[in-house]
Amino acid sequence: MSPKNTICLWYTGEALQAAQFYAKTFPDSHVGAVHHAPGDYPDGKQGDVLLVEFTVAGVACIGLNGGPHFTHNESFSFQIATDDQEETDRLWNAIVGNGGQESACGWCKDRWGISWQITPRALMQAVSGARGAAAAQRAYAAMMDMRKIDIAAIEAAVRG
Repeated sequence: MSPKNTICLWYTGEALQAAQFYAKTFPDSHVGAVHHAPGDYPDGKQGDVLLVEFTVAGVACIGLNGGPHFTHNESFSFQIATDDQEETDRLWNAIVGNGGQESACGWCKDRWGISWQITPRALMQAVSGARGAAAAQRAYAAMMDMRKIDIAAIEAAVRG
């Protein structure tokens, strides 16, 4: 039975490849059903992969091979909470190393244009203000100069 709410992501012919990458990269992720087009459509032929059901970190998604008409932008992203620097590095490096792009403050983009926030829990704790406003400001300022988040540098900023 399909979930009531599913995120639909638009791809240009590589929905299955994207879903397979996500499934091997993120915990609690897998590829489900692959649906082939029952007839020709503007950007594909009968029998081409049209829809791919998949889950990314527990979130139900559908990949639609709809063509180049609509592209992704940073107004939508997956935020993945990480527990340590090893996990942060692994996920960041997997996305960027597979044809993706680095961005600022823990953001990166995969080769299909989907934006990801690889966010250590330590960063969220540091900027929450739980250890005081000054510590949060220092952690935030440190983060603003980073691409991939460096937990040790965030913790050093918190300490002052």
